Amino acid sequence: MFTNGLFETPFRWIGKTVLGFNYEFDVSGYGSGDNTYAYITLFVNIILALTVTILWSLLQRKKEEYNKFFYWFLVVLRFFIIAAMLLYGFVKVFQIQFQPPSFVKLLQPMGEYSPMGLAWTYMGYSKGFGMFAGLMEIIGGVLLVWKRTATLGAFIVIGVMTQVAMMNLMFDIPVKLFSIHLILMAGVIFMTDIKRFTSVFIKNNSTESYNFYHPITSKSYHKVIRNIKIVVLPIVLIAGCLLSYLGQLNISDQNHRPALYGIWEAKSFVRNNDTVPPLVTDSHRWRYLLIERKGNAIVKTMTDNLVRHTFITDTIENKISIYSQYGIKDSLNFKYSLENSKYLKLFGILENDSLVITLTKKDVNKFPLKSRGFRWINERPYNK
Repeated sequence: MFTNGLFETPFRWIGKTVLGFNYEFDVSGYGSGDNTYAYITLFVNIILALTVTILWSLLQRKKEEYNKFFYWFLVVLRFFIIAAMLLYGFVKVFQIQFQPPSFVKLLQPMGEYSPMGLAWTYMGYSKGFGMFAGLMEIIGGVLLVWKRTATLGAFIVIGVMTQVAMMNLMFDIPVKLFSIHLILMAGVIFMTDIKRFTSVFIKNNSTESYNFYHPITSKSYHKVIRNIKIVVLPIVLIAGCLLSYLGQLNISDQNHRPALYGIWEAKSFVRNNDTVPPLVTDSHRWRYLLIERKGNAIVKTMTDNLVRHTFITDTIENKISIYSQYGIKDSLNFKYSLENSKYLKLFGILENDSLVITLTKKDVNKFPLKSRGFRWINERPYNK
């Protein structure tokens, strides 16, 4: 990812000449890990891996040197998986990766969800389920820190990441290549202890303890490494918790709620002194005003179009600056009145139109997705 720019020219040539990609594509992928450039990179890496393997097999045949290489290869794999598991684990535990359904999602018909959007909403709905998934990733990563528990850690990572990879594949989430790579990496580590696993869990036979190979035999070296792990691991875990908690506070709507927070339904809409009826074919009349984040609001029209607006409230003067991304940037162009925190009236000028809008606040907690909650006893399925 960080070296994409260095290899862009030769990789584009390979993609066009060898793989036959004749369309334009962006190197960054805009957050996608399965973009065209990623598949070109995968192709090049496979060719390089096969070439290096053949050369290594021909030039280096001494078992001792092979063992050293394989030992450090496993160390690199373990380090990479540990970093990935801790990162993805913490962002799940603290609901950074998967967030609760937004106001837009609550009002959006399921048929309009993308497969990835549906999966993201499914994971973000339940904080407990997300925490469980994240903790399993963290546990798998922590167990990989020590060689004695690396087999168990790899086994857990395989299970957790197989579920993630299947979700990525079936819900069209563009992290398929990365998740499959993590499974294969954990599989390599697990295979180093496959004989003992097979003996105990499949053949039901006794097994002997594993004789770990170390290219460095110095006892002082291993003591230093052990002490470093004992000191560094708690620091990493504590730092991960603190940084993730701060990240959760930064994105949580609890700390970004504006004064008029809520889903507001337009009951009357007067434009230029004419009352506009709530026709589902009217792309200009407001249906909902969604105020969820400071400085922003979304207007959902009668045709279900989403129009994003800058929305800055002055609670002292009871005035608002409202303008769309491509509209006129008026300052405090609206006045408002609020009654019992449930009835909102806006009146002002927006894009040369005089508007008077009366809105009522919807109770978000009455949505089944919000109100159902957890129940130990269910007399019958509640599958609405």
